[in-house]
Amino acid sequence: MTAFSILDLSPIPEGGDAGVALRHTADLAQHAERWGYWRFWLAEHHNMPGIASAATAIVIGHVAAATSTIRVGAGGIMLPNHAPLVIAEQFGTLATLFPGRIDLGLGRASGTDQHTSHALRRTLDGDVGAFPRDVVELQRYFAEAEPGQRVRAVPGTGLKVPIWILGSSLYGAQLAAVLGLPYAFASHFAPAALMPAIETYRSQFTPSAQLSQPYVMVGLNVFAADTATEAALLRTSIQQSILHLRRGQPIQLPPPVEGFEAGLSVTERQMLNQVQSCSVVGSSDSIRAGIEEFVERTGADEVMITTHIFDHQARLRSLQMTADALALDARAEP
Repeated sequence: MTAFSILDLSPIPEGGDAGVALRHTADLAQHAERWGYWRFWLAEHHNMPGIASAATAIVIGHVAAATSTIRVGAGGIMLPNHAPLVIAEQFGTLATLFPGRIDLGLGRASGTDQHTSHALRRTLDGDVGAFPRDVVELQRYFAEAEPGQRVRAVPGTGLKVPIWILGSSLYGAQLAAVLGLPYAFASHFAPAALMPAIETYRSQFTPSAQLSQPYVMVGLNVFAADTATEAALLRTSIQQSILHLRRGQPIQLPPPVEGFEAGLSVTERQMLNQVQSCSVVGSSDSIRAGIEEFVERTGADEVMITTHIFDHQARLRSLQMTADALALDARAEP
């Protein structure tokens, strides 16, 4: 049975601030738990005026403390920005505070621009082999300590925090397969290689101590409302944000704009259609049909739904309608 989860970036609405965004995130997670979503993930981004989840581990703790059963995790931590031991200690602490509920998704991008990457890392020196080595190092920190092991994650050692590989290319798919880890594809914003990546992962998967068979999660934008017209209007907030980001001008999440798409150039419309090709927009019936088609096409074990909507109540309404359309059950495990 396919599981359905939520990815939230703690969007900062135009005219709001990070405090508003983080309160909305906790409120959304509480609703998501009641509605039957399986996971609630947050993502690491930096120097983004419209995203409040930069200190991702702290926000995960904020959400986990506000809920009681839903799994909470990172989708993901951008590992090149951090020493593996630091991440092991952070997520070991979270797993100690909230046992059985914490996930750690790992990406190899920076989650920001070059200048901010330098501020985070103090160097932009690259090593193509660093990410796989860092993932394996993290796995060792979460395993039982070996005799004579000089460096341990405390908390962390022996907790076996579930690790995921995130990606939008064949690289992540191949790494997840080799390591025998679950794989999450970022089709909600980079869908081009979706099907080849899934096929690569499934065909090359090697069982591991964490996972005996391949497990695929895929990202999907969902905008639900009482009418298709209203849902399309709600979607214009993230469309505006994407255009500004592509111009190197990230902004707070703006309010929706009537007739927005009519004012786009052909190039802008094509870019948005490509970036958001994995999207479902409409009322309840079309939402259910669109999600079912997406699951059938990808064979996904889990769908990670993201819903960037300016008004918090409209976002809650969209995700509740989606849960109702999918007949989610908060008592059932996927």
